[in-house]
Amino acid sequence: MVAHSKSSGVGPELALAADFPEPTHEQWQAQVAKVLQRSGLVGDDPAGPVEDVLATTTYDGITVRPLYTEPAGETGVPGLAPFVRGSRPQGSVAEGWDVRQRHDNPDAAETNREVLADLHNGVSSLWLRLGRGGLAVDDLADALDGVHLDMIGVALDAGAETTAAADALFALAEEQGVRPHALRGTLGADPLGWQARTGQAGDEEEAVALAERCAGLPELGALVVDGLPYHEAGGSDAQELGCSLAAATTYLRWLTEAGIDVETAARLVEFRYAATADQFLTIAKLRAARRLWEQVTRTCGVAERARGQRQHAVTSPAMLTKRDPWVNMLRTTIASFAAGIGGAQAVTTLPFDAAIGLPDSFARRIARNTQSLLLEESHLAQVIDPAGGSYYVESLTDELAKAAWAWFQRIEAAGGLPAALGSGLVADALAATWEQRRTAIAHRRDAITGVSEFPDLDEPVLEREPAPEQPGGGLPVHRYAEDFERLRDAADAQPTRPTVFLATLGSLAAHNARASFARNLFAAGGVACTDAGATESTADVLAAYDGAPVVCLCSSDEVYADRAAETAEALKRAGARQVLLAGKPSGTGGVDGYVHAGCDALAVLTDVHEQLGVRR
Repeated sequence: MVAHSKSSGVGPELALAADFPEPTHEQWQAQVAKVLQRSGLVGDDPAGPVEDVLATTTYDGITVRPLYTEPAGETGVPGLAPFVRGSRPQGSVAEGWDVRQRHDNPDAAETNREVLADLHNGVSSLWLRLGRGGLAVDDLADALDGVHLDMIGVALDAGAETTAAADALFALAEEQGVRPHALRGTLGADPLGWQARTGQAGDEEEAVALAERCAGLPELGALVVDGLPYHEAGGSDAQELGCSLAAATTYLRWLTEAGIDVETAARLVEFRYAATADQFLTIAKLRAARRLWEQVTRTCGVAERARGQRQHAVTSPAMLTKRDPWVNMLRTTIASFAAGIGGAQAVTTLPFDAAIGLPDSFARRIARNTQSLLLEESHLAQVIDPAGGSYYVESLTDELAKAAWAWFQRIEAAGGLPAALGSGLVADALAATWEQRRTAIAHRRDAITGVSEFPDLDEPVLEREPAPEQPGGGLPVHRYAEDFERLRDAADAQPTRPTVFLATLGSLAAHNARASFARNLFAAGGVACTDAGATESTADVLAAYDGAPVVCLCSSDEVYADRAAETAEALKRAGARQVLLAGKPSGTGGVDGYVHAGCDALAVLTDVHEQLGVRR
């Protein structure tokens, strides 16, 4: 619609929607109710608001609603407290975020080739795993041969050998003639992260000594608060945030008790968070993390200018799959996007084959290029806080911050993170969340593309050189796909592919939808399917039956009513040990179980494996 404006002096202007009446919330509800009624999701007279049907709940108990009409929580402006909208006034516009690639190959020569290739092709800082689980500390100089330490940042991750790694870095800088003041990155001391990973108490004195060493260096941090151990143990976003905040608070206590002023102590700490393919939760998590840190540092007396949080976001190792690893490219792209939008200063995109072993050059290139495309072609960093003003994101940030703060208070009430790790408080809470997550994955409410949904039985398995074994003994390390992938591995190890017979009843139109569903479900456990095709009678099904111990009936409800019980009994007489039916439980005679949307697919597949004699 075109409206003529006399005030502009430049002729007609487009009013767009300005001349239309603003729709009310009640009108929106009425339209949504019509759609849900046509879909069969609600009756003609819904018992409650239609929003309840569309709402989902996170693992922190936060209800995600389909529509948000009001802002929530304090957001401020970029660069000022509470730093929800970013730690810097200009956001990422000035220079983007730091593209940080991880290196853990124990071969120093190969690591050097990978490092130089990364730096030549867009990476701006390095994350080096050293000691147990990575490159030998003594090989650091060889791995960084040709690298100018005054031009790139280095984040060390050396566990129990942190001091030795720091000594090696400073020695290399001195050899290059680089003054310590020019060094950027972090020495990576994380005693509580080490305790979480290994169950062994970290070295407080080492952390304090390294902090004192870096106190006068403006761009080099000493400590890292790593949220990945809690994330990989199956924890929720709020649990990861709360544990991270408790670790950082402990580090502040240690440093200030050693005589380091609180502002310097806060500057020396960098936070590492997991970025997942749930882009809005990742954006909200990074925003909530800055708000929580600002609250702690403000209470400790830190000046506003020094309350911003240094964030390093890593695409989640837990979400990566070994099966159909190409889908990991999509997962890590979404996660990297969310990390950048969420305001992380450094982002690591893990290669798509990282769950299989040491990444190859192609996978590393794809990981680099993912961020290059986001920065240079999508121009994400040229907008200050793109998520700002979204009622959904701001509400999610507010609720996530409150849930994380409540968990942080529980940890503090238990004596702080060291005590909570030692008593099992943290482990028990994370284990409970993991069981909830595991159940959702088993029922395919949390679908994993290429693994629990749309698996490809003919997919060739990628092979990679094994990655170094990481220190363990503390919190468990999970991947979301691990249960389904164990079934796939067991099925693949059999001399012949285990098979289920689909007893397709009726015409193609009658059985195709449920046969496709069943074939997809069984493939998630590495089980192939044969089928009877179009059949007109039980005799047709028996003529096509190949003797498989497990059979699944597939057809429409109408055909089931006529033929399912009779066909099931006939198949059992022909040798079938177990007869399933694709559809909701209906009390059909002769049927031993049902497969349907929302069923416990993992339990069904485990039982089918047992019936077929599949051994792990």
